[in-house]
Amino acid sequence: MTTTSAGTTAGRPGPSAANMADLWQRFKRRKDQKARDQIINHYAYLVKITAGRVVTSLPPNLERDDLVSAGVMGLIKAVDQFDASRQVKFETYAIALIRGAILEMLREEDWVPRSVRDNVKTLERTYYQLEVRLGRPATEDEVAAEMNMTTDDLQKLLVNTSRANVMSLDDVIMGGGGGDSERLHLTDVLQDESANVVADVESGAMREALATGIDRLPDRERLVISLYYYEGLTFKEIGKVLTVSESRVYQLHTQAVLRLRGYLQRDTVLFTG
Repeated sequence: MTTTSAGTTAGRPGPSAANMADLWQRFKRRKDQKARDQIINHYAYLVKITAGRVVTSLPPNLERDDLVSAGVMGLIKAVDQFDASRQVKFETYAIALIRGAILEMLREEDWVPRSVRDNVKTLERTYYQLEVRLGRPATEDEVAAEMNMTTDDLQKLLVNTSRANVMSLDDVIMGGGGGDSERLHLTDVLQDESANVVADVESGAMREALATGIDRLPDRERLVISLYYYEGLTFKEIGKVLTVSESRVYQLHTQAVLRLRGYLQRDTVLFTG
C-alpha cells in the first residue's frame, strides 16, 4: 500500500476523524476485526516514516523491508494495546512502539560491532566522570583530552557511534540503574489518566527526572533533543535550523544522549541536588 500523508492513502482521502473514532469504538468494544484492519491500514504510513528515521544507513545483512516488517509488528501491537481513554495521541504512542520493535529487531541481529558498543560505554563513562569532577557538562575539548585523542577524532567517533544506531533517547531510560535490569522506554512514561496511583507517581517521577536531565544539557544539545524528538525534525532539517552540517547534528545528538544515560542510570543525586 502506498502512503502519502496522515489521512491519505493511495491517492484517496482517508477516514475522517469521526469515522476513525467509530472504527476505534467498533474494534475496542465489539472486537470488529475489519475495523482493526482499517485502523492498521490507515496508520501504516507511520511505519515507513519511523523506519526512515531510526536507521539512516542499513547494515549489509539487512534490507529496508526487514525494518518495515518489524515496524508493522510494532504498529499492530500499538493498535491492539492502545487505550483510547489515554490523554495521548495514538500517533505518538504508535511511533514509540514501532521504533521499539525496529530497534529490538536490530539488537537481535547483533549487527553493531563490539568495538562500537565498547566505544559507547567508554564515552558514557567519560562524560559522566568529567561532569562529576567539573561540576558542569564537559566540553568536547575536555572529553577528547581525557580520552587521549584530538577533538576531530572525538567528533568522528560521535558521528560513527550515532549512525550505528546505538544511541537513542527512546532507549535511555532503564529501571533500577543496572545494565541487566528491565528497560523502561519513553512510551512507559507517557501520561495515562487511567493508571493507578503508584504507577502514576512512578511515571511522573521518571518524566521529571528525564526533563531535569534535559534541562542540564548544554543549550545546543538540548535544542537538538527538542527538535528531533518533540518537533519531529530530521538531522538534516535540524542542521539547517542551527546552520551547521548534518554530521555536526549527529555529534550533538550523541553527546546529549550520552550525558542523559549517565544522569539517569548512574547518579540520581544529579536530579535532586
